[in-house]
Amino acid sequence: MALVSIVMGSDSDLKVMSKAAQALDELGVDYEMRIISAHREPDEFFEYAKGAADRGIRVVIAGAGMAAHLPGMIAAIFPYPVIGVPMPTDTLGGRDSLYSIVQMPPGIPVATVAIGGGRNAGILAAKILSVNDSSLAGRLKEMSEKMRDAVAAKDERLGREGYENY
Repeated sequence: MALVSIVMGSDSDLKVMSKAAQALDELGVDYEMRIISAHREPDEFFEYAKGAADRGIRVVIAGAGMAAHLPGMIAAIFPYPVIGVPMPTDTLGGRDSLYSIVQMPPGIPVATVAIGGGRNAGILAAKILSVNDSSLAGRLKEMSEKMRDAVAAKDERLGREGYENY
């Protein structure tokens, strides 16, 4: 059963949001992916947001660009954590999306990652779920150790080969 729902308003967001899915795949977390527009299909949106918790969803990752209403609107309805992923945009580079997602009114929080930060959103969702799942916490620790080892290997290579041959 899916514990995380990855939602985007358009398939143009899939390149960024698929990185959240990849992180969850690596960590063995079940998820669903949906394309739902709060603006273009409001009835379907409200049905999704109102029913997600009853379907077992415990964290929503919502990607949005420009007006970026999707994460905040979900957070207004869904009782559990929502992670917003601001999409890069042509006009303002994604700053418009970022500001729209982080500037939520008191009482309607949306955890927000970097512009285009789909991977971090997936990892953050897993960290939220790991509070009650020691096995998942262990897999997150292993992921961190692999990242640490990769940096150490790069440092060793730089020391061995120098920056000119790196």
